[in-house]
Amino acid sequence: MENSQEIEKKWQKYWEENNIYKYDETSQEEIYSVDTPPPTMSGKMHIGHASSYTHEDVVVRYERMKGKNIIFPFGTDDNGLPTEKFIEKEKNVSSQKMERTAFIDLCNKTLDELRPQFIQNWKDIGISADFNLKYSTIDKESQKVSQKYFLDLLKKGLAYKKESPILWCPLCGTAVAQAELEDKNIPSVFYSINFDLKDGGQITIATTRPELLSSCSAIFVNSEDERYKNLVGKKVITPIFKDEVEILADDKVDKEKGTGIVMCCTFGDTTDIEWYMSHNLELKTSISKYGKMTDLALEFAGLKTKEAREKIIQKLKEQNRVVEEKSIEHLVNVHERCGTEIEILSTSQWFIKLLENKDKFIERGKEIKWTPEHLIHRYENWINNLKWDWCISRQRFFGIPFPVWYCEKCGKIITPNENDLPIDPMNQKPKEKCSCGSDSFIPEKDVMDTWATSSITPQILENLINKKITPLNLRGQAHDIISTWLFYTVARNEYINKEIPWKEILISGFVLDSKGEKMSKSKGNIVEPKTVIEKYGADALRYWATNTGLGKDIKYDENELKNGKKLITKITNACNFASKNLKKEAPSNLYILDKYFFIKLNKVVKEVNDLYSKREISQAKTVIEKFFWSNFCDNYLELSKWRIYGEDNENKESAKYTLYKSILCIIKMFAPIIPFTAEEIYQNYFINTEKTNSIHLTKFPKFNEKLADDDIEKKGDLMIKYLEETRKIKSEKGLSQKTEINELKISEDLGEFEKDLKETGNIKNIIKE
Repeated sequence: MENSQEIEKKWQKYWEENNIYKYDETSQEEIYSVDTPPPTMSGKMHIGHASSYTHEDVVVRYERMKGKNIIFPFGTDDNGLPTEKFIEKEKNVSSQKMERTAFIDLCNKTLDELRPQFIQNWKDIGISADFNLKYSTIDKESQKVSQKYFLDLLKKGLAYKKESPILWCPLCGTAVAQAELEDKNIPSVFYSINFDLKDGGQITIATTRPELLSSCSAIFVNSEDERYKNLVGKKVITPIFKDEVEILADDKVDKEKGTGIVMCCTFGDTTDIEWYMSHNLELKTSISKYGKMTDLALEFAGLKTKEAREKIIQKLKEQNRVVEEKSIEHLVNVHERCGTEIEILSTSQWFIKLLENKDKFIERGKEIKWTPEHLIHRYENWINNLKWDWCISRQRFFGIPFPVWYCEKCGKIITPNENDLPIDPMNQKPKEKCSCGSDSFIPEKDVMDTWATSSITPQILENLINKKITPLNLRGQAHDIISTWLFYTVARNEYINKEIPWKEILISGFVLDSKGEKMSKSKGNIVEPKTVIEKYGADALRYWATNTGLGKDIKYDENELKNGKKLITKITNACNFASKNLKKEAPSNLYILDKYFFIKLNKVVKEVNDLYSKREISQAKTVIEKFFWSNFCDNYLELSKWRIYGEDNENKESAKYTLYKSILCIIKMFAPIIPFTAEEIYQNYFINTEKTNSIHLTKFPKFNEKLADDDIEKKGDLMIKYLEETRKIKSEKGLSQKTEINELKISEDLGEFEKDLKETGNIKNIIKE
């Protein structure tokens, strides 16, 4: 007998060889298009991927079985900083110490080697994507699309390059966007330091970053602070560096924090930027792109920031300027990619305008169907709190180049013809001279942020099929990238098409360990899907993943995997038991119990369709499972045995027909959740009669409004009640269920159902009181 892995591999191969999930360009059926989240090649598939992608796949499989022509591509996100860091670690190299072209070639070669196995991970969990409809965010077609829509932004005045204070990661050596920040609590010290007033006297300023003293451009107090009103306009001499700066007033100063007097350094935080802009302060840069002190820091030049902090505090103490040290927990911004504390530097970068269209992005968000609905508030809160336009340039090698040159003579931005895309300005030159007559050009060295390309996955898909289909039907993703992938895609599609990118967004939660804690390598609680599949099978993994509602975090639970395995075994055994007694042809007369069972099944079909349509996947699974265990296995199979093994051919044929239709219906309802098991049963018992190549191409069961009979349902329910009571009595007395009962008294009329109660309960006489 085949094990679950052998069965899953068999049907994976079958689906691929028979193009079961291939997009049909010739079909006239309604298109259902999916914006697949391209997983990052720089990381392993984790259990969170398995959970989130399963949710999306369940919806896609359901819509496919509703008769829709599915466009479900599979992409990989493999450009930009994450990939560079991965390659550097994997190959033990440094991009900064290699020739640019050699490093890019190494990245591409490594990705080509790893990509097939990486994609296989998604096939292994049963994702029903069209794997022939694939893309990589660094391939030539994606580069062409990305560069095309960058030029479109430039033409519309929505992209610009500017020298401006930006968020900077010293470790990665590149600009980063606001959405790439994480908050982190770190232990720190509030130092209260005495500054000299030029005209005599001192003031005390509290700061956590004394290493920025050489960048101090002004001192600020709150204009409403009575303690310091008389100081406004006076001059202060900075300790050690002896710079003369002015005391200014601004209501952003927190009177209760520290001493109520703060120094503005260019730049310690975003408030410093606001003051720098609004008060026209001098720009002083004391920290370099590599996180070291500049010449402005005099004797501390070349030191890393934390080293400089220690040395400067030591010198301040020698000068008796440190009046208090207070240990605190300090919330700082760190780069999500490496955990390094972010600096703010003034550099020249490319930006996409966001701030001027925040209201429009919020309105677009309201046009999308959100599941769950409440997560739109996280999207709106992110937009309302945006402080920056989107910085999309990165000072790295492996990314999509900006299709831009600069005229060496006049500085004009030169762009290529769209037909020539993709281009790399470092290796190619403009085909024509600049309008000033010069033919000397400076290539743009920066590359685009990976999100600048991932944010146009709908357009990458349209390029693949050469057809406009936006807005797409569905985007599935986890809630941690609402501020990046989701928001950026809404923004880009607004600028491209002035419409939403998709009609529906499906948000999954995080996977936590069995104790409810976040999984991490340091805690040693990481679970890899591969390990789970080897032990329980992919369908059991999918069963567990659909155990919690969308948007909610889910605990990894071995017991639920075991329950999934138990269900799969029960379905297999029940179908094996019934396999010799399945008949597609309807009998001339349907037996009363079969009519009753179809009425019950029909109600479940209605409920399950409603739940799948509302994306309440876990509830749909619960309803199907309950019906399968209780109504089908515990009741119908047992109630039909006497007819199956009896001599009455007419009643036997009715039972065989009901078994055929009901099992097929049940496995169709289960198919989106446990696709391998459903396919195995379908291929073993139904394909020769149904003819369709796969259960996943058959039609999902439909509710029949005409299939209702209150009298049959009422009497059938009563019969089941009496049967359960009989079973209970036998169990309590320690009797076998096959033990004959001489007499059972009932108070209601069961009509034709009395025969089923007698035969199944092994009751000699039923007496109606």
